[in-house]
Amino acid sequence: MTRIPPIQCLLTFEALARLRSVTLTGEELNVTPSAVSHRVRQLEQILGSKLFGRADFSLTTAGSEYLAHVREGLASLQRFPGEGAAPGRRKLRLAVTPTFARSVLLPRLKQFNEAYPEIDLTLQVSIPLLDVVAEDADLMVRFGTGRYADVEHLCLMKDDVTPLASPAFAREQGPFESARDLEGVPLLRSPLDPWRTWFAAHDLDWPEPTEGSQFNDVGLMCDGAAAGMGVALARLKLAAPWLENGSLVPLYERRVPSPHAHYLCWRTGTMDRWECAEFAEWLRHSVG
Repeated sequence: MTRIPPIQCLLTFEALARLRSVTLTGEELNVTPSAVSHRVRQLEQILGSKLFGRADFSLTTAGSEYLAHVREGLASLQRFPGEGAAPGRRKLRLAVTPTFARSVLLPRLKQFNEAYPEIDLTLQVSIPLLDVVAEDADLMVRFGTGRYADVEHLCLMKDDVTPLASPAFAREQGPFESARDLEGVPLLRSPLDPWRTWFAAHDLDWPEPTEGSQFNDVGLMCDGAAAGMGVALARLKLAAPWLENGSLVPLYERRVPSPHAHYLCWRTGTMDRWECAEFAEWLRHSVG
């Protein structure tokens, strides 16, 4: 009778293939690095095949083929009787704000799809306001203070803010040498990142602007600033596409930490599902 490998060996193999680090794998599984190495060697001995080819833990052809079977098997073990998912497939619903999706998630999502082809991910747009909850999603990316009593959560991404404007606007309204040079300039507003963060960091006792265009989505605000409507106080990681294509430029070198951050949130029990736990771990490492 063919010997079935111990589940600990299979879990270790899957984690090491995903993380490509003995140390990170040990931390995830709460075992020592030597235990990780021992389990992989034990699995290779049982199978009679080399699973990892090089020091960077890239998979051999046999390792790649076996990984697909292992992940399908682990997903099957996680599945309760009567669930309607197709064999080997897992469904995951993620609620995410538009600009985080476009600027941060989508550029990385191909990597996730390649690493987890058995997980079908459904993205749904959530309202980009502070601490809004999407009721029908498995996992939610929320933007806010992180003081959540209704869900479990982890901090995904902090960011810095700085004033951005179109190159033409910067030339026409500049030079911007000190923070006080913003006086009298059209300031685009957003409840997501109030201007008082920037004012306080520069010892300005200016009130929060009450006039001018207002946006509840960072992407729309960046589009407005790129169109020459005014100056946006934007988070640099979310504004990266506009900075990279040159449609926005920073007016100052200084960056100020935003008081808010992006958090991945879920209801109690969600992480008992293999696909949810795997995506959460992947996203944490990918954007961290």
